[in-house]
Amino acid sequence: MASTAAFAEVAAMAGDPARAAMLHALMDGRALTASELARIAGVAPQTASGHLARMTETGLLAVAKQGRHRYHRLASTGVARMIEGIMRVASELQPPRKHLSVGPRDTALRDARTCYDHLAGRLGVSLSDALTAAGYAELSAESGVITARGLAFLERVGIDVSAMRERSGMKSGRLLCRPCLDWSERRTHLAGVVGAALCAHSFAEGFVRRIEGTRAVQITPKGQRAYREKFGVRFE
Repeated sequence: MASTAAFAEVAAMAGDPARAAMLHALMDGRALTASELARIAGVAPQTASGHLARMTETGLLAVAKQGRHRYHRLASTGVARMIEGIMRVASELQPPRKHLSVGPRDTALRDARTCYDHLAGRLGVSLSDALTAAGYAELSAESGVITARGLAFLERVGIDVSAMRERSGMKSGRLLCRPCLDWSERRTHLAGVVGAALCAHSFAEGFVRRIEGTRAVQITPKGQRAYREKFGVRFE
C-alpha cells in the first residue's frame, strides 16, 4: 500500500493546472515534446521543463530521446487510468448548469476519443456493447475476457491475435481484457491489450482519424461502414 506521503506527492503532481493540462494532452497515447506541451499548458518553455522533470522523477511520465528531441509520454496504463478516474470524478462533482452550452470540441470528445491506447466515448462504448452482444466478449465491472469466438472474429477482421497473446503473456485459451469506466458515457468501454489492438487497427485501416489539437477522433465514412457491417455497432 502506498504511503500517505507518496499519495500526496502524486496528487500534487496532477493537481497543478499546467501539469494537469499536460497529462490530459498525453492521454491520446502519443509522445510530445516539451515545446508542444508548453504551448498546450500555456506556460513558458522553461516552466514546462521544470514541470516535466518533476513528473518524470515522480514516475508519471517517461522520456524517450530521438535525435536532438526528447519526447514525453505517460509512464504506464496505470497513470492513464488515474487520469481517466480523476476526469470521471470531476465531471460527476461539477455543479450542473441550467444553460449548458456544449461546443463542437466537447461533442467530438463525447462521440469518439482515445483514452491512452484504446477508444472511448460513444464509439468505445458501442464497440464494447457490440462485442458483448455477439458473445465475443464477457465484461463485468472488474474484469473481462475475449471468448474463443471473439478471438476468431478478431482474426477475421484482420487483427493479429498472436501478437495480442504475446503482449498479454497468454499463449492459449481466452484472452483477458479490461473494462474501463467511460467518464462521459458512465458505462464501460474495452481497454487492455484487446482495446489497444482495436484502436491500432482502427487507425491503421482508416476507420478513425485524429482531430488536431484534441484527443477526439473522427469516424470516417469507411469506419462508419466497417463498424456497422463488421462489428455490429449501432450508431444513433
